[in-house]
Amino acid sequence: MWFIEQSYKESKLTYHARLWCERCLKKVDSAHEPLEGTTLAVYQFAVRFGRPIGTRDVQRNVGLSSASVAFRHLQKLMSLGLLSQTESGEYVVQAKARVRGYVWFGRHLLSRMLIYSFLFMAALAVEVVILLIHFGVENFEFMVFFFLITLITAAAMTLFLIESILRHLRRKRTDS
Repeated sequence: MWFIEQSYKESKLTYHARLWCERCLKKVDSAHEPLEGTTLAVYQFAVRFGRPIGTRDVQRNVGLSSASVAFRHLQKLMSLGLLSQTESGEYVVQAKARVRGYVWFGRHLLSRMLIYSFLFMAALAVEVVILLIHFGVENFEFMVFFFLITLITAAAMTLFLIESILRHLRRKRTDS
């Protein structure tokens, strides 16, 4: 009798443990689901707007074909835990999502490549100022070496800027 009772308790425990693990796995999978395309555009609008939004707001401002399409994307964002619904039925941003290759800057999503380009631009400005200050003072080898470093910095800045623009254009193309 004790064996049957113990077996029943273990099977009930493993059943609940399995359910709990499945729920955890679903949360982990949905948390790592990438935001892209129209869903990302809807989410960006919600973050930029800064106030509770409705399905019609999303439809008009994101350029969706109907309110039901907007509703579907809002529900997807709710299931990811990024939006919550108020008592009046409007949607509010719950958390800022991590978007691969992008960084939140206030309410705007900026490409990491653009940020890297700005960092290289600042380094380039400092190098040019140093080069101009030391132009008449230093020897020829220093000038050539520093000029080469400045060219490398300018090339890196240009490459990151071009990559940022291309990424932006690709994202615009997939949104429409």
